Amino acid sequence: MRRHRITGLLGALALAAATLAGAAGPAAAAGTTARANGAHGAPQAGPAGPGTGRAVEGTGPVAPPGGAAAEPPAEFGSDWHDPLTAAPPITRPATRSCEVTVAEAQFRDYTPYVGSYAPPTACGGAWAKVVLRLDGKVKGRQYDRLGHLSLGGVEILRTSTPEPSPDGITWSVEKDVTRYRDTLSRPQPVEMLIGNFVDDTYTGVIDVKATLTFYAADRERRAPAPDTPDRVLPLTTPTVTTPRNTERLLAEVYATGSGGGCEEYWYMTTPDAAPYSCKAAEGPYREVRISVDGQLAGIAAPFPTVWTGGWSNPFLWYVTPAPRAFDVQPIVYDLTPYAALLNDGRPHRIEVSVAGVPAGQSGWSTPTNLLLWQDEGRAVVTGALTRHEAGEPANSAHWTPGAPGAQHRLDAEGGHRLTVAGRLDTSHGRVTTTVTRAVRGTSVHRWTEGENQDALTATWTDEESVTRGPSTVRTARTYTMDGETTLGAGDRMRTVIALGDRAETTTLRGGRTVDRTWLDDRYTGDASYTANVPREQRHAVGTSSERYQLYGSQPGFGCYDRTLATVQGAVTVDRRRC
Repeated sequence: MRRHRITGLLGALALAAATLAGAAGPAAAAGTTARANGAHGAPQAGPAGPGTGRAVEGTGPVAPPGGAAAEPPAEFGSDWHDPLTAAPPITRPATRSCEVTVAEAQFRDYTPYVGSYAPPTACGGAWAKVVLRLDGKVKGRQYDRLGHLSLGGVEILRTSTPEPSPDGITWSVEKDVTRYRDTLSRPQPVEMLIGNFVDDTYTGVIDVKATLTFYAADRERRAPAPDTPDRVLPLTTPTVTTPRNTERLLAEVYATGSGGGCEEYWYMTTPDAAPYSCKAAEGPYREVRISVDGQLAGIAAPFPTVWTGGWSNPFLWYVTPAPRAFDVQPIVYDLTPYAALLNDGRPHRIEVSVAGVPAGQSGWSTPTNLLLWQDEGRAVVTGALTRHEAGEPANSAHWTPGAPGAQHRLDAEGGHRLTVAGRLDTSHGRVTTTVTRAVRGTSVHRWTEGENQDALTATWTDEESVTRGPSTVRTARTYTMDGETTLGAGDRMRTVIALGDRAETTTLRGGRTVDRTWLDDRYTGDASYTANVPREQRHAVGTSSERYQLYGSQPGFGCYDRTLATVQGAVTVDRRRC
């Protein structure tokens, strides 16, 4: 699949979107602005998964609900529908709201936006919800770019950008950031960066604005302030000292394999002996690990993010991005079993690593936040780590050479299991927390000499159980990828791909199920174009579809089911079943 070789082999045109110049303007560093709104709120239809971001509706030719749009174009032209996803909007309480602008910039290079933030004064100090919104626009020719936004060193958004049309596109992403209440409650320095490169060829200047909308807590309107961490600490160095009365501790890691190298396509890497352009001695298995003072404390399967230039074919993603491409969701680890160790008032080392990455090779970013809850009734919470059982990591990659003209094949499989437990003597009694997590990845990779045909079928699972006192939360995550890229006669490039992001979460109390949510986000795409020719001669065509389903037993998570479909950049189906 020449994703990693496309620039050198087929020319940068394979990932470029168009030829017109983008809007010009230097990066801005405007101060924070705020606006207060009345107590009418802005409730949205449909539930939103906890802590997830949403691509908001774009503009362009839209299909009526359940129907078909006007006849789509015969091939991609100079404009297409703005990016959008089938994910549900963020729900908002009908309470007084205040809006704060935290960043407004035009990114031309790798100079970060630097500004300042101050919390709003008109919405009180208790918030029912805080919603981050990123609005962007770009036109001309440009690659997909990775970006982040941080306040006080705490990363609150990691995102990537869509590739533009010649006529220009706009897009928006929303994310529930209520859990960062501690950070948002006081003035903070702001840093935002979407690293970009602009010249006479890559003309797209990325113009963005980030705002926070605060919704005041109001019990009479059934909008109380939720339970959020008392402290949020960015892990800017491995050494950290936590409050001595910590009674719950989570770590969130925004792990991404990116940067244009082979780790952007880690799931395609092969052992050194196999004749493939992206190498990793141990094969494609990757595992994101977190350790406390050198001891393994958490494991997770990384999400196989596909950016909007991925799989050698940006025509797949112009309107409908792959799952999570605009909202890189963090991996969350429950480190509460280690709270007693960390509560001794001394510095400790908390470190994140990615297993399977070749020694000395870069390509992974793992910014990390610590979320802590403190015991108001005790100055010091004591306890102990009572259990640590780490299974032996399993990893195998078997290469079967292909006969002349036939496909090579790599069968890979890896997995790991970890259980940790600890007790804390809190002001409300002794609490024991047990965390068990098991991860597994399997894949079959087939390719021909020269990689003119390149295919992958892969599944990753990440199953977790957290028991704290009488309650247990079980989460089963499954990620799937099934795709093939072919460079055929006349340099005709075709990519067919299906992606899946599924999760089922069950909450039990006393052994009885009290809550269950189920998420299923599926994407399919088929696009082709002629490589090595000017844009007007590519004759690109492509279809895509996404179906996002979310069901739950709690209010706000009852039923959400939306399907989008596109043809040559026009939305042809927008159907809601709930």
